[in-house]
Amino acid sequence: MATNKIQTGIRFEPELLYKITQIAKKNKRSLNAQLEFLAQGCVEEYESINGEIPLDENEIYKR
Repeated sequence: MATNKIQTGIRFEPELLYKITQIAKKNKRSLNAQLEFLAQGCVEEYESINGEIPLDENEIYKR
């Protein structure tokens, strides 16, 4: 299955990773889906306070 998502590596303290994993399980999400959900909420909250972040596709896709 093809995806347009960019793979990244994130480092966590073991305790934090464990707790996020437990939250993901309770929400019936994969760890990745839970992290995406949390990141999306963070962006939405930021933009509601500070305005929309403009997108620069040349930067996003490093053309």
